[in-house]
Formats: sequence, structure tokens, C-alpha cells
Amino acid sequence: MIPIAAAFIIGGLGFPVLYEVSKSLRRQGHRRRWSLHTRITVLTYFALALLGMVFVIALEWSNPGTLGPLSALQKLLVGGFSGLTPRTAGFNNVDVGAMNSSTLLVTDVLMFIGGGSAGTAGGIKVTTFALLAFIIAAEVRGEPTVHVLDRKLAAPVQRQALTVVLLGVGAVVLGTITLLTITGMDLDDVLFEVVSAFGTVGLALRTRGRRYELPEERPIVG
Repeated sequence: MIPIAAAFIIGGLGFPVLYEVSKSLRRQGHRRRWSLHTRITVLTYFALALLGMVFVIALEWSNPGTLGPLSALQKLLVGGFSGLTPRTAGFNNVDVGAMNSSTLLVTDVLMFIGGGSAGTAGGIKVTTFALLAFIIAAEVRGEPTVHVLDRKLAAPVQRQALTVVLLGVGAVVLGTITLLTITGMDLDDVLFEVVSAFGTVGLALRTRGRRYELPEERPIVG
């Protein structure tokens, strides 16, 4: 699990970030400050990674269908992997369908956000999520402008972030309503599948142990 997690974490950061970080490491003795994009991506990516791992481990610690039967060390390793994989990879080491509804909701949020821009991850991207958080914080404080790490955020960038988030929410809502209408699946199941598809994650509940009957196909006559 550790090599796989390392691979999709590196890929999920985005190739521009990897290039800039590797370039700064090669310049020994020359301290070079990372760009705003790289700093936002790294900070937000690993903050969400830590939160995802903590939530999954805490919510699934006693679940007999997932982490319950494991030892404490195994719970930390398996739960940590399960908290990281929704961001980009889609690998699963436990039965996702046996997870609690609260864990599924946390996973939905992580899949919707995704990883870094221009990388192997899907979702709305961590930079978009971070910019939206800065915009909300500035609005709550009543500030006339939005500042991100001591730099003023331009109005066009703010509009782009809001547009991406709202379009993503609209796509998920429309897909969820459509599948709820044509299938007999529960909201938890449908929302999970739609968000997984939106974020190109690849996780699936496999109907969580329940059998759903699709409408019977009728032969075409004429």
C-alpha cells in the first residue's frame, strides 16, 4: 500500500508542482521561493490528505465490515490508505460498500475536490477549492479584496474558481437526480457513484450488498 500511495500522491500533486519542486531541489545553495500555485497546491493537498485519513480512521475504527477486525497498526495503515485514495487513485483495500454513511459523505467530498492541476487527479482541483475558501473568508470578514498568502487575488481568477465549483456541483446534482429517477438505488449509493465518475476516481460501492432491479427491457416491435 505504501508504494502505491506514494505513486498516486506524487502524480496527484500535478506536473507543474513536481517540476518546480525538483528544480528548487537541484539548485543547491540557491534558495528559491516557490510560486503561489505550488504553495497553495502543496499546503491544501496535504491538509486535505491529513483530514481524510483522520476522518476515515475515526469513523471506521469499530466498523466490523472495514477496519474493525484489524489491529491498531493495521487500522492506521489501511484507514490512512482509504483516506488518501479518493483524491485521485481509486484503489480500495476494504469493502467500500460496507463503510458507514458518514464515511461515504467524507469520501464524496474528497473525490469532488480531487488533486492538483495538470496532474493525474480529477475533481475541481485543490487550488480551486483553496481559492474558494479564501474568497469566503474575505467575504465573512467584510474585506473589499481577497488576499492569498500576502498576494491580491485578481477578480477574473475569483470568477473562474466560482464558475468551476458551481459547474461541478451542477453536474453532480443533475447526474444524481437522473440516476435516482431511472434506478431504485438509494441516495447514498447514487451520489457516491456520480461523484466518483465526476472526479474520474474509479471507486464503486457495488450496490453495498443490496440487489437492485433495473426496469425490465421491452422488445422493440415494428
